Amino acid sequence: MQACLMRPDGMVPFGGRSGVFGTIGIFVSSHMAASGVWSGLDPSRAGAHEKSVRIFLVILALVAVGVAGLAIYVRVASVDAADWHVDPEEVTPPATPNFVLLAGSTAVQIDAEPSVVAERIDAVAEAEGAVVLAGTTDEGFVTFVVRSRIMGYPDFISLRLVAQDGGTRLHIFSRSRYGQSDLGVNAARVQRWLTAARGE
Repeated sequence: MQACLMRPDGMVPFGGRSGVFGTIGIFVSSHMAASGVWSGLDPSRAGAHEKSVRIFLVILALVAVGVAGLAIYVRVASVDAADWHVDPEEVTPPATPNFVLLAGSTAVQIDAEPSVVAERIDAVAEAEGAVVLAGTTDEGFVTFVVRSRIMGYPDFISLRLVAQDGGTRLHIFSRSRYGQSDLGVNAARVQRWLTAARGE
């Protein structure tokens, strides 16, 4: 079945087959007709316009397939806990800038016992859709994984809770698995989790 559009010079096939491309083709051609694009065009020029639109639709489809394929890949790619469940105090900073590391001298002192901080961390992690990859907050060493909403890109957050000076010394390492820039996502997350850990 061919999708056709009435033009000034008669019925001209567009899109080849019915379905998504045929529907899009009808929409694009209708818009072109309504805006006067077809007016005054001889058949050869009209055919050239149709060919350009078809090429555009093919490119659009290829981009959509590529994006969908990437989304599927990042969601099903295996995750080895041994590679990501790392102690923030012992980690070597990544070569890429898409991370935040507060450990050792830059760790944050929380005025609350580790058990209290653990409960607060668990609560904010659950609220943000993070799931435990390895360890537990009760043990004082845990790694969470949280994925972006649309593409499912994984970020990993490792925390070490250490009792110190009547409170908790919190070491935290938040990083992205893919890409170079994280657009400030890890820094924003660390600030939210620290705020929660303080009970603010």
